[in-house]
Amino acid sequence: MITMKDIVREGHPALREEADKVSFPLDDETRKLADDMLEFLINSQDPKKAEKYNLRAGVGLAATQLAVSKQMLAVHIPGEYEDDDPELSGVFFNPRIISHSVENACLRGGEGCLSVDREVPGYVPRHARITLRYMDSDGETHKKRFSGYPAIVLQHEIDHLHGILFFDHINEKDIFALDDNTTLL
Repeated sequence: MITMKDIVREGHPALREEADKVSFPLDDETRKLADDMLEFLINSQDPKKAEKYNLRAGVGLAATQLAVSKQMLAVHIPGEYEDDDPELSGVFFNPRIISHSVENACLRGGEGCLSVDREVPGYVPRHARITLRYMDSDGETHKKRFSGYPAIVLQHEIDHLHGILFFDHINEKDIFALDDNTTLL
């Protein structure tokens, strides 16, 4: 089971490296890692398990955050209400943004990261909509559109696969600057 001690923190070189593509068919180790990453996110959002295992809540986790150089990420965004199905849940292999909106969006409260143990104020502009090409654990290729919060989460995690951290996007001169093309969510 993945816990917070397995997640590398800001300053670790793995967070600034380009991850390697994942080969298919998946080996047992990669398949287990994918399952464990998704399980971590689900556990981190369960108040009892999070307290028991001292987990910080997260909605996304990239393999590079575990110092594993593989282009894979897990996302688990809960539904609006407790009994709802998750808005988005799964593991994405070799994800590529193949198109995106001109319009940007950012989270009103900024972004956080399981690998960053400090609050970093500022807006993180991202594409409001993306089209993603990725592979699932069976090696099937998918092309899907995402918008709003799921699009932001996916872009945050894809950045990890390319050695980019969320605060790299914050305007250093004015951390709360927004252009007319950016919507607050």
